[in-house]
Order: sequence, then structure tokens, then C-alpha cells
Amino acid sequence: MSGPIKHIVMWRLRGETPAEQAAARTKVKTLFEGLRGRIDGLTCMEVGVDVSDVDYACDVVLVSEFTDSAALKAYATHPEHLRVREELGDLRIGRFQVDYPIKETGA
Repeated sequence: MSGPIKHIVMWRLRGETPAEQAAARTKVKTLFEGLRGRIDGLTCMEVGVDVSDVDYACDVVLVSEFTDSAALKAYATHPEHLRVREELGDLRIGRFQVDYPIKETGA
């Protein structure tokens, strides 16, 4: 697959109390936002924290775009990305992912 690709990941996080849950959400957001400008081919990144408080919602979503599938594949094993995953440890209890090509629109 060539061309830009969107990579979306949503997590459910550990946390027994509201304070622990808030700290977990902040940690994930901060660590992933720290990857901006450090990964070749990562062209856009947004990290959102859920505010709905519904029991079926995920806690954090990462929406990112890569120049192509090769850049996304390289991201998976990039040392900075691996560092973030290591720092998060077992904080994540559920993970959901969708990758899809971005249709380029003409103006």
C-alpha cells in the first residue's frame, strides 16, 4: 500500500480510583505527544483523553498519520516508540487499532 496512512489506537487503562485513572490518562497523553518531531514519516499526531465517562468508552485515543505504510511499519520498531511502550508497562489493559489509507483530495 502506498500513500498516506492513518493509524488510530484506543486504550483502556488501569486505575482503581478517579485520581489513578486521571494520572494514567495524562501519562499516556504526555508520553505519546513527546514523540512529535522524533519519528521520520510521522506527519500528524493527536492524542485525546475521553471526557464522556461512559462505561464502554476507551480512556485515550491516538490519531496519527504517516507518509506511507513503510513509515508506519518503521514506527512500530522505532526506539522512541519502544521507549514509550516500555514506560507505560502494564498500564494498558485493552488496546484497539485501525489503520487505513487516507484518500488524497484535490482542491
